[in-house]
Amino acid sequence: MAGSAGNYSDKTRVLDIRPLRTLKPVFPSGNQAPPFVCAPPFGPFPPGFSPFYPFSASQTNQHTPDLNQAQYPQPHQQPQRYQQPRNPPEPSLVTPLRSFRSPDLSNGDTEPEGSTVKRKIPKKRPIARPENMNFESGISVADRENGNRELVVSVLMRFDALRRRFSQLEDAKEVAVGIIKRADLKAGSTCMSRGVRTNTKKRPGIVPGVEIGDIFFFRFEMCLVGLHSPSMAGIDYLVVKGETEEEPIATSIVSSGYYDNDEGNPDVLIYTGQGGNADKDKQTSDQKLERGNLALEKSLRRNSAVRVIRGLKESSHNAKIYMYDGLYEIKESWVEKGKSGHNTFKYKLVRAPGQPPAFATWTAIQKWQAGLPSRQGLILPDMTSGAESIPVSLVNEVDTENGPAYFTYSTTVIYSESFKLTQPSFGCDCGTSCKPGNLDCHCIRKNGGDFPYTSIGGLVSRKPMIYECSPSCPCSTCKNKVTQMGQKVRLEVFKTANRGWGLRSWDPIRAGSFICIYAGEAKDKSKVQQTMASDDYTFDTTRVYTPFKWNYEPGLADEVASEEMSEEYDIPLPLIISAKNVGNVARFMNHSCSPNVFWQPVTYENNSQLFVHVAFFAISHIPPMTELTYDYGVTRTIGTQNGNPLYGKKKCFCGSEYCRGSFG
Repeated sequence: MAGSAGNYSDKTRVLDIRPLRTLKPVFPSGNQAPPFVCAPPFGPFPPGFSPFYPFSASQTNQHTPDLNQAQYPQPHQQPQRYQQPRNPPEPSLVTPLRSFRSPDLSNGDTEPEGSTVKRKIPKKRPIARPENMNFESGISVADRENGNRELVVSVLMRFDALRRRFSQLEDAKEVAVGIIKRADLKAGSTCMSRGVRTNTKKRPGIVPGVEIGDIFFFRFEMCLVGLHSPSMAGIDYLVVKGETEEEPIATSIVSSGYYDNDEGNPDVLIYTGQGGNADKDKQTSDQKLERGNLALEKSLRRNSAVRVIRGLKESSHNAKIYMYDGLYEIKESWVEKGKSGHNTFKYKLVRAPGQPPAFATWTAIQKWQAGLPSRQGLILPDMTSGAESIPVSLVNEVDTENGPAYFTYSTTVIYSESFKLTQPSFGCDCGTSCKPGNLDCHCIRKNGGDFPYTSIGGLVSRKPMIYECSPSCPCSTCKNKVTQMGQKVRLEVFKTANRGWGLRSWDPIRAGSFICIYAGEAKDKSKVQQTMASDDYTFDTTRVYTPFKWNYEPGLADEVASEEMSEEYDIPLPLIISAKNVGNVARFMNHSCSPNVFWQPVTYENNSQLFVHVAFFAISHIPPMTELTYDYGVTRTIGTQNGNPLYGKKKCFCGSEYCRGSFG
């Protein structure tokens, strides 16, 4: 039992401590293309460059489990789908809705002077009264106790949508300096009390619907899906029937990330027990073999595996991120003196074999960023030639192809002619930045009275159009220019096994985060309809897209639903963008019938011109090295040729459980 990593201590004198009998957790090839070369962002352009005018004229009772065996998957078993670093299976991330609709001018939609974009006049959103509250979570008692992948993803999306809404409301308030805003706690408590949760039946081993590699930005998220119940404690445990009496066994631990792994091995964790921290008199003490520490000791004796969640420090988010790294076996334990001079418990955990990499992928990325070792399969460290502020690497670990066909890299949409406004735009007069909740701000009024982004730049809700501040606004530090500031995550273009080139990120991406825009040449659909079928790099807002629910639920937020909050709408400005000759990283994003990215129209005005582009945002939290995909949609049939549809469909290889079989 004693490990060589510290001084031996006889623990038999404390092992007789009676365990807690109840637990109530506190929830707070030969034909390969020539080597890839990028032209400068602003030219010279390749032969055949001929842009067109962009806009077309048309438009819980718990049972004591048998825990004599380690609860981790054997190689021949497949108890759940795992998220692989390369070409992962894609769970459904969308909830079907009814079809889109067009704005109705008779219901208050207006068309402001000097603009062709339809907007609604801001209305004060009514607050629901408690006596009128009839919110139903839609989750049955059985599903609440035992979940699945679709339910886990749904709960996490609903939580984060509510959290973004609460953040939006907090940002709009005049809050005293120094007051900490915790929209995550409010959203988590609300979801708990309203039944928006799953896997409430505590269990060791695998949690239904939670996959290795899943990331969480808040402890409450892990609680809502049953991965780790305590909102603060690092050890979760369950009281079970022992040989002579009930005893606790550990179900999961959260590693803070402050302690080194064993000789740099990402599959080995040295975990420090709980307790002994400074009390109100700022005095530390020896850790005691009780509660979580005793549970880990009992799990060691039983050879019972525990779930390990790694705490990661991520600079791009300036916050701690949690990654589920799978099941670990406790191999040994010992007691050693801590920095304070008091005894601390140490536990050596080794990752169970046969599991896909998660934390190991994270550590590999850290080494790539440091330059040691170099990225395997690296073709170019920055395929943008400096056009992007953050390099985009080009990688092929599949075959010998040197890169995609030639194209000119551009970070913007190129229009053949400007879109003139009838009335000149002077922007707002807010000074340094637009203040959330300030209806005197023209930019906020265009967005229906709400600031479209949270204080950290996350999109709050989908809308027919997001209006950002223009360069003509005097805002120097305004946070309403998110899509104009360029990409903020480290992206990588990589060769997939069966879908050509794809796109993924080295960084974890939070739900609602901006990823990039779709850059290219704006086209007139009426002039290019004969060539669009052969253009694999065309983005068409006039296609039919599968509706899905992403915005927060008004009833869950104690608000009354209003028509203006609907996600059933048509895009106000039909836009065709071709990235075949000119484009950016978005041209490499593949289609999926269960995407993890969605697109949102964004516009801003400058020098009496209207600029419209398509921006991509994360549907849910996206782990590092997960392929980024969006729904390409289906082209509206405008006629036939020789008895066949004018536009043929392409076979889909997304591999999703909900694959439609074709797209385009």
